[in-house]
Amino acid sequence: MRIEARLKELNISLPEPIKVPPSFRQTFPFVRVHDNRAYVSGHGPTNPDGTLAKLLGKVGAEVTQEQAYGAARLTGLAIIASLKQELGDLDRVEKWLRVFGMVNSAPGFKNQPAVINGFSDLIIEVWGKEAGRHARSAVGLAELPFGLPVEIEAEILIKP
Repeated sequence: MRIEARLKELNISLPEPIKVPPSFRQTFPFVRVHDNRAYVSGHGPTNPDGTLAKLLGKVGAEVTQEQAYGAARLTGLAIIASLKQELGDLDRVEKWLRVFGMVNSAPGFKNQPAVINGFSDLIIEVWGKEAGRHARSAVGLAELPFGLPVEIEAEILIKP
């Protein structure tokens, strides 16, 4: 349980599994495992109880870049919690391969990579550079579901 020990060492607690809003009809898994890959559906920031964090709005308007960085970190914690639920053991994560970060951007906001760094910094802090570094896109979008400031999806190499 190397990753569990690392989380404890960093004083990081994972949130409960995601609780989607009652109006949301979920027709897909949050994590889909196939062969030696885990494909992570888009996640947003959650509270410790698994509900969506109340920090909503466009980055560069209602949400500051610093708040959005924090939201990206919370999104990372939600993704780790989903991986733990699906894989059972976070040590099965061999390498983070690819991350797609989406930022709900106000017109003129151009610093999406700095926002998604909140996620990337967390993953590298927990898994280290060798396993945690990943290819990444960070893009700005006009809207995200529920007014989320960030949404992130990932592809991960896993051990059997």
